[in-house]
Amino acid sequence: MDWGTDLWDQYDVIDKHTQSGLDLVDRYIKFVKERTEIEQSYAKQLRSLTKKYAKRGSKEEQEFSNHASFQEILYELNDYAGQRELIAENMMTGICVELTKYIQDLKLERKTVREGGGTPGGEGGREGGRERREERLANKSDVNATRLEVDKAKQHAHARTHTAEECRNDYAAQLQKYNKEQNFFYYSEIPQIFNKLQDMDERRIRRLAEGYCQFSDIEKKVLPIISKCLEGISTAGVKIQEKQDSILFIEQHKSGFERPADVDFEDYTQGIKPATSDSSLNPPKVRVKLWPFSKKNKPTAAEDFSHLPPEQRKKRLQAKIDEISKELQKTQDQSDALEKMKGVYERNPQMGDPSSLEPQITETTQNIGRLRGELAKYESWLSEAVGGEESANAINNNTQHGVVAANQSHNIYTEFEDEFDDVESPIGQCTALYTFEGNSEGTISVTEGEMLSIMEEDKGDGWMRVLRASGEEGYIPSSYVKTSP
Repeated sequence: MDWGTDLWDQYDVIDKHTQSGLDLVDRYIKFVKERTEIEQSYAKQLRSLTKKYAKRGSKEEQEFSNHASFQEILYELNDYAGQRELIAENMMTGICVELTKYIQDLKLERKTVREGGGTPGGEGGREGGRERREERLANKSDVNATRLEVDKAKQHAHARTHTAEECRNDYAAQLQKYNKEQNFFYYSEIPQIFNKLQDMDERRIRRLAEGYCQFSDIEKKVLPIISKCLEGISTAGVKIQEKQDSILFIEQHKSGFERPADVDFEDYTQGIKPATSDSSLNPPKVRVKLWPFSKKNKPTAAEDFSHLPPEQRKKRLQAKIDEISKELQKTQDQSDALEKMKGVYERNPQMGDPSSLEPQITETTQNIGRLRGELAKYESWLSEAVGGEESANAINNNTQHGVVAANQSHNIYTEFEDEFDDVESPIGQCTALYTFEGNSEGTISVTEGEMLSIMEEDKGDGWMRVLRASGEEGYIPSSYVKTSP
């Protein structure tokens, strides 16, 4: 069944139906646009919500599992908002933009097909024959009774008969032409036009059906990620450990003070005697230590954290020592790299000017001295807080870098050679792009195309430590090699 055969006389109905289909596509496009606006607004509000509640509270509070889990929930919710934005973006580009372009092409196609239609062209032939007959008959005159007039009348009659025959033949030809054109119009042109409109409408319906499916599929594609976000929120809730939080709270705020001793009984009938109790409430120093029970008497922060209770002071001092040790090691690595680079520049002037590194070397040397001083200062305070052998053990366990830093006269390259003596496994392979002559201590020579094992990656100073097949190990410029996958 097709429109051209079964709906040959329903042109107005077909025209209205196809226009209604195009209007439906326009409505669907507007619907999806409003849906994307809702998704974008929802995602924006979710992001604002997560930003509002993210990282509120002190650093110590964030160490508790319930606080940390809440932050994880906010992170997952922020990712969830990102997926809603992705849904909106895909709907806009995959449905709205594509359907808008498609509907414009359909409208142009429909207009072209409609302009190809018309009415049979033979109608004018029938009307033309009738007008000619009326024109010939309009000049009819009266016939006199005379013979001459009778003869003339006969001649006129014969002429009119001949003219009528010609008109009859002309009418028959025009009618045949009209019927032929009418037959071609209703059996060929109209079916072709209507079938084109049918094909266009069916393609529109199929494309609209795909748009309906896209509306669901776009969201289905991100459902796994959304599910992971929701699972992450559930996992964050499961990770909460109330007992561990209680222990952590105790560790954070344990003062280390002893409970106050009993107050000695004083017999006021014998006169007031000075209190002899060794209670921690009587000595002025100890009373000051009970600062947690009074906000008004809270002392100001001191550099050695002496204003804190013993346990908290030790924790803060140890954390400060660890922080300084890391910074000292980082500065020493930077100084070592600068020294090596300076040695390479001295051996290979074409690579750079050694004097250009002097300001940086001087600055790092000053920073190393300052950090060593601070490290020694905090170690002495920690020793005072911990006391005796316990302090020495704590320092030995947590300030290993300080021992290395104290040896100022030690040759920098000897340190690297000592490190190379340790058993290490290669972390990768590389190929030398150029030949490099390692003339300074700590560097090695390599040839173009040589395969090397990477022992230490570039830390940002332009050098990396490699191992040759011969067992020779040292530093070469990172730009001279290509890392193997």
